[in-house]
Amino acid sequence: MEEKTKDFIPPKPDFKFFITTLSLQATIFLGQIPNPVTQKSEEDLTQAKFIIDTLDLLNEKTKGNLTKEESDLLENLLYELRTVYLSKNKEAK
Repeated sequence: MEEKTKDFIPPKPDFKFFITTLSLQATIFLGQIPNPVTQKSEEDLTQAKFIIDTLDLLNEKTKGNLTKEESDLLENLLYELRTVYLSKNKEAK
């Protein structure tokens, strides 16, 4: 196991990688994909909303400082996550 750890080269951190990682976490909390640790679908709408709100905060705080590609990606991720969250939240009521 140590050999694999030594050879691991993490990806270069950038904004797109950061927001897609957060989006992936929200997708897990929305129950759309299995939790990679448990391999089970787990829904936690409170955690999903927290991550969606965090992405929205990043969207507001970075306005005018992102490339068009970064801005479009963030807007699209937020739209998709909000749509799923709203449909799941409606089902839960």
